[in-house]
Amino acid sequence: MSAPVMSSGIVAVAYIVAALLFVLSLAGLSKHETAKTGNTYGMVGMAVALVATIWVVFQNPGYAPGWQAALVFLPMIVGGAIGVWRALRVEMTGMPQLIAMLHSFVGLAAVLVGYNTWLLAENLAAAGTGHDAVHLTEVFLGVFIGAVTLTGSIVAYLKLSARIPSKPLMLPARHVMNLFALLVSAGLLVWFVLTGGAVPLLLMTAVALAFGWHLVASIGGGDMPVVVSMLNSYSGWAAAAAGFMLGNDLLIVTGALVGSSGAYLSYIMCQAMNRSFVSVIAGGFGSGAIAASDDTDYGEHRETTAVDVADLLKDAGTVVITPGYGMAVAQAQYPVADLTHKLRERGIEVRFGIHPVAGRLPGHMNVLLAEAKVPYDIVLEMDEINEDFPSTDVVLVIGANDTVNPAAAEDPTSPIAGMPVLEVWNAKDVIVFKRSMAAGYAGVQNPLFFRDNSSMLFGDAKERVEDIIKAL
Repeated sequence: MSAPVMSSGIVAVAYIVAALLFVLSLAGLSKHETAKTGNTYGMVGMAVALVATIWVVFQNPGYAPGWQAALVFLPMIVGGAIGVWRALRVEMTGMPQLIAMLHSFVGLAAVLVGYNTWLLAENLAAAGTGHDAVHLTEVFLGVFIGAVTLTGSIVAYLKLSARIPSKPLMLPARHVMNLFALLVSAGLLVWFVLTGGAVPLLLMTAVALAFGWHLVASIGGGDMPVVVSMLNSYSGWAAAAAGFMLGNDLLIVTGALVGSSGAYLSYIMCQAMNRSFVSVIAGGFGSGAIAASDDTDYGEHRETTAVDVADLLKDAGTVVITPGYGMAVAQAQYPVADLTHKLRERGIEVRFGIHPVAGRLPGHMNVLLAEAKVPYDIVLEMDEINEDFPSTDVVLVIGANDTVNPAAAEDPTSPIAGMPVLEVWNAKDVIVFKRSMAAGYAGVQNPLFFRDNSSMLFGDAKERVEDIIKAL
């Protein structure tokens, strides 16, 4: 067997192993108990894929050691260093923004790969081989998906980091504009396939960049967790498109895994928020309802103290804690875990109710609680806990707002109308941990704060939980 054939066989086996490890990684990430193992599978799979791909480059007949090796390793070193630096510095509250930015890099890579592949195709055409319609279609779609992912992810990053307003951009006839952009892109595709020229490709890139920006800008801040999941799917398809352009089977498989799993996660989250999956793809979902009036008189809220909450907990038989983004901001997961441990030592049943879109990232609260060593078996999803609130003595709402808002179920004019929420108001007593009476990320006032069985505990969530622990 010749060396090239043997090398290609080794690379093929390495790609199969890497693909299997990626599948095992996704399977592991589906459960708390196996999430770390799943991450390990993913890292090993990526290491195998990188080594195999570098080997392919080195076996290329046109490869020359020296400056070409620098072109391979220098970007890896720089990119790896930046990745490690950002991963070490990022807070858990900044993780959604970081992920959105990483998605934009995938989109940019797909655009650059597309243009490079097109330049190679032009060189072949100049040599008399002509244009390959299938290959040009791959280039066009790869650049289109990449450009949409690039600007859409940048807008998501800006919204999540509060650099631009989280409110949806309500341009007149925005859905017609989106449809027009798609129709124009389809026409440019025909032009590009027929001619292979730069003009249709450049025009499409400009349209796609604007389309991606408008698509995410039209979505409100309350729906950002679904947007992050949706962009994750887009980045996967962008990677798969790059795989087709490069003729890399592993990149195609990996992109398809990421794209399909991200799309399915978006679908699950849309079900949890009572949104249409099709409207997610179209953009601007969650912005059709009429906003509730800011001058609505809900009455007066009641304030409480850490000592009073501690006395209430001492007499409770069942307690449910519903965390939100505010818990992540305050880094209160560790004292919350300590409070849970002390209450359980007293024989009090403590459980957690997690909304599917709590925080600003799918699984955000689950990660925080796992980090604080909260037992997996007492962390329940919304559907598992909602029926138990009427028999619950005390609910502690720590930094959550929109996910416990009764307006979603009772006010058809609310921007979050129809979204399933944690029905905490059905419990005997509700304690809400907040810094102020300000509205949540969706910009909607919460009538829960003014209910007769609700009391507000103002201040930093971490400090207030620590005060409760001392009072116990």
